[in-house]
Amino acid sequence: MKEELLEIYNSLYDKYGPQNWWPGEGLEIAIGAVLTQQTNWKNVEKALQQLKNADCMNVDCLKKIPIEKLEELIKSSGYYRIKAKRLKNLIDLLSIDSQPNREALIAVNGLGDETADSILLYMFEKEYFVIDSYTFRILNRLGLYNGQNYLELQQIFMDSLPNKLQLYQEYHALLVKHAKICCTKSNPKCDSCILSKRCLYNSK
Repeated sequence: MKEELLEIYNSLYDKYGPQNWWPGEGLEIAIGAVLTQQTNWKNVEKALQQLKNADCMNVDCLKKIPIEKLEELIKSSGYYRIKAKRLKNLIDLLSIDSQPNREALIAVNGLGDETADSILLYMFEKEYFVIDSYTFRILNRLGLYNGQNYLELQQIFMDSLPNKLQLYQEYHALLVKHAKICCTKSNPKCDSCILSKRCLYNSK
């Protein structure tokens, strides 16, 4: 699958160009990765701005702030009570380990594979390919992967691609971009899809 995945990357890059993703830097990336669960980025941006306005975009504040106040600040992100607890759990880890490995992040209650790998890839700049629902959708429609196993598909990408941080970051961002504007869940725009010639979904 190596050649296919590289061809897809090149096609998407030629179409959309560099994405320069993830939004934010440092701790903001980790917070955004938690808040973006089950919501869109616009809602996350509002919550991040509230945290900045409260001078609470730092480990010390997030550790000390009462959880009720934290819930209020991140309310726009949805599921704010759950996310506040997850943020507190993450901050507990980061306050004692500023460079946690994947195992430590996964052990944090409320952090799954995707969130942990997003933090590792974009905040700590570690080569972990991030898999999300968009990746599954596109690969399934292209007939390259039929399943929902995160670690399995991640390993396929990491075995097939050069182990380069920027490539991992750009590829994930390009898949998100393509899924949002073209390979949508319903009514995909197959006629304008750069990958349509290789797509099984388009041939139905």
